[in-house]
Parts: sequence; structure tokens; C-alpha cells
Amino acid sequence: MASGWGEGSTLSGMVPNLKALAARLPAAPRTRFAPAPTGYLHLGHVVSAIHVWGIARALGASVVLRVEDHDRGRCRPGYEAALREDLAWLGFVPDLGVPLEGPPAPSAFRQGDCSPRYEAALAWLRARGLVYACRCSRRDIARQGPDVANEESRYAGTCRDLGLPEAPGLGLRVRMAPGEERFDDARLGPQVQEPSAQCGDLLVRDRLGQWTYQFAVAVDDLAHGIDLVIRGEDLLASTGRQLRLARLLGRTVPPVFLHHPLVRHPGGAKLSKANRDTGVRELRAAGMLAVEVIGEAAYRAGLQPDPRPLAADDLPDLFTTLQPAR
Repeated sequence: MASGWGEGSTLSGMVPNLKALAARLPAAPRTRFAPAPTGYLHLGHVVSAIHVWGIARALGASVVLRVEDHDRGRCRPGYEAALREDLAWLGFVPDLGVPLEGPPAPSAFRQGDCSPRYEAALAWLRARGLVYACRCSRRDIARQGPDVANEESRYAGTCRDLGLPEAPGLGLRVRMAPGEERFDDARLGPQVQEPSAQCGDLLVRDRLGQWTYQFAVAVDDLAHGIDLVIRGEDLLASTGRQLRLARLLGRTVPPVFLHHPLVRHPGGAKLSKANRDTGVRELRAAGMLAVEVIGEAAYRAGLQPDPRPLAADDLPDLFTTLQPAR
């Protein structure tokens, strides 16, 4: 997106009302930064980190660093090492989770190390009759309905009542009964979503035996005691199904969600790892300082009027200063 300081722009929709947000959270809240090691960090990740650390520090919340490496086909140890190094260089130091320094070690905050946790959650759902095996591929699902641009494919429930035995080569799904999920996004306001209409019964383990993002993140947010989820608007549509999964898993108090704006190219496309857009490592190699990278990211996010240098420790003041008048 363009800078929020342009002609006719306001900050009212750029940052949350911290006082109202604090009233919805416990006394010692916890949030998380959860990158997937499928590429190197770019300015879009820095924008997300600015929101996570800035809002967390302004609220007195702790930050968990979670590594979401559930996709074994795309994740690489080298990318994880790089993101830990880049976060340390930028000054984004977590309070809990995967450490930024030292050799990699098994962690309860790295999804690739936590299969027993997901197996236990799956067993909980299976015992309640909510899990069934599915043999459908992505291509099968795409053929079930019309190809609508910019819309996700909805699973039509083809295998729901077939009683297929769980076996290698089959996926596993959780039944999503009809019904709305309502939540109040801390920046965007009241939201209504219906997971059964959006995506149908949710895939929780794919045909390769990998845990899916939707399932793993709902399980982890419960296990890690996450009270506040701060992430980009591209994940807004996932919120209803994650709230539904959390409730099915026994969570009684859902986390508060806050979806921040994305940084985009002038044409509207979001920054991408695949395109190596504005990579942190490339900016470092070009001689930029950490404070310059953070300042540039904050400027592109519309959080300051120019790309002036900005240190990670100064982010709470940034969000306090930019409080909307409401």
C-alpha cells in the first residue's frame, strides 16, 4: 500500500486504539511473531515485526518467536538461520520462543519439532467424531466448482460420508458445521465469517502427512497462551476457521485479532519472498543500517511521513504518538 500520509489520508484506520485494546486483554498479555522459513525476510516481514513489537511493548506484552515450518517441502534450515540472524540485526528480540542466537535445538516453538502436540489435538477431535479421511487432491477440489479469481477453493464434502479408513496417502479433515463466526478485529472492527461456506471441511493433515497451517496455528496459539494475534490483512479470511478450530479444541477464551495493512507495490501486488522483493539481506549488503531498514518499512506502512531512521526500541513511542482520536 502507499504511505498513509498522502493527500486526504488519515491515521484513524492505520493503528489500533491501544486503550481499548488493553481493556480486552489480560494483565500480562502474550503475542507472537511467526515467520515461515520458506525464504529470506523482506520489508513486508519488517512491517509485521514493527506492528508486533511496537504494539506489544506499548501494551507491556511479551513476544513469542514461533517458527512455522510445517511445510517440509518449502522450508529450509538455512532460511531459519537467516531469519534469526536478521531479526537479531534489526533488534527484534523475542521474550520467549526460538532463540535468535546459538545452534538450532529442538523447541516447543518450532512446528517441525511438535508433531506429538498436533497428534494429541487430532486425537481430541477424532474422539468427538469430527475427523475423517479424504482422498481428494487440490485438482479434484478445483474441478468441483467454478474457477473464481481471487477466491479460495471450497471443499464440497466429497469424502465426508464415505468412511474411508485413515491411511498413508490420504488427507484428514475436520467437519465445519454451518454457522457464523463473529469477532471484533482490533483495527478493522466487527467481522462475520462462515467457515463452512468459505472453505468447507478443513484439511488438517495433507496427503503427504504434513500438518496444515490452519490447524497448526490454532493448536499452537492455544498451547503457547497467545492472547493477541497481530498479522497482515492477507490472513483475515483465516480467522473465523481458526476461532472455530480453537473452540473445538476446548479453548474457552479466544485471542484478540489485529490485522494490519500490507505493504504493496504501486500496482497493488503484495511483496513476495519468491520475487526477492526488498529483501533484508540485500538491503544489509547494500550498506543500509538496521534503523534505516526499520524506518523505510515504517514509512512504506504509512506509520511515519518519511523514511527517517527508526530503532526497534523506539517503536512503542511510534504507536503511542499515532493514536487515533476516538
